[in-house]
Amino acid sequence: MANRFEGKVAIVTGGNSGIGEATGRQFAAEGAKTVLMARREEQGRAVAESIRASGGEATFIRCDVSDCDSVEAAIAAAVETHGRIDVLFNNAGAGARGNFPDESNEDWDRVIGVNLTGTFYVSRAAWPHLVAAGGGAVVQMSSLAAQRGFSSRMQDEYGTAASSYYAAKAGIDALTRYMAGVGGRHNIRVNCVRPGQILTPMAAGGTINDPDGGHHVFEKMFDFHQIVQGPGYPQDVANLVAFLASDDARFISGEIVNIDGGVAAKI
Repeated sequence: MANRFEGKVAIVTGGNSGIGEATGRQFAAEGAKTVLMARREEQGRAVAESIRASGGEATFIRCDVSDCDSVEAAIAAAVETHGRIDVLFNNAGAGARGNFPDESNEDWDRVIGVNLTGTFYVSRAAWPHLVAAGGGAVVQMSSLAAQRGFSSRMQDEYGTAASSYYAAKAGIDALTRYMAGVGGRHNIRVNCVRPGQILTPMAAGGTINDPDGGHHVFEKMFDFHQIVQGPGYPQDVANLVAFLASDDARFISGEIVNIDGGVAAKI
């Protein structure tokens, strides 16, 4: 495997499971000094230890991305340890189930706080270090929810993510384009990925049984909506993130890239 990140420092928020874990492992396998950040400390430290046992270089720093002080302390600790930041993957996220207009203030604040505000906090704290390193790459985590519409039929058949999730991910798309424009003069590329149905532990744990056929709603959705059949996996997204963060993508910035098995092509 090519060492595309040899000598580089890569930060992954939400790096303790799912897409964040897979991407942290990918960065480390390609030579990066990988810093995993997440709230669940025991799980995050276990992932970092596993990466080191496999021959990679990884550390864990506890961080709540929705807390500005926590973010600034975590970024400062990463720079103190490694001296620089070259790559940032803003992956940490949170969702909620709910139907508009019944979503609570608490759910709205939490989902916006983790997804959108958290992406802003971490990007802002890391930005001066990316500039000081002479440039780098930021990849944001959006969702197909930012692009696709919503209908009452979807709600009746599948349930739905709350309105805060749709709003937060659309905000991340816009923030990505803005940051890319600012980053151009500093040699900082900023891109965004929009996963569709990815079989993460969170997604698998959040599915419900379809009373009609005994299938999981998650499975029903990808069978019905996708061109590529079967679920996507965290490693599929990790491969895309690593490409966008690498010099292989040196001429790509300000892009929002769907990785959805072809769902958007059918909308």
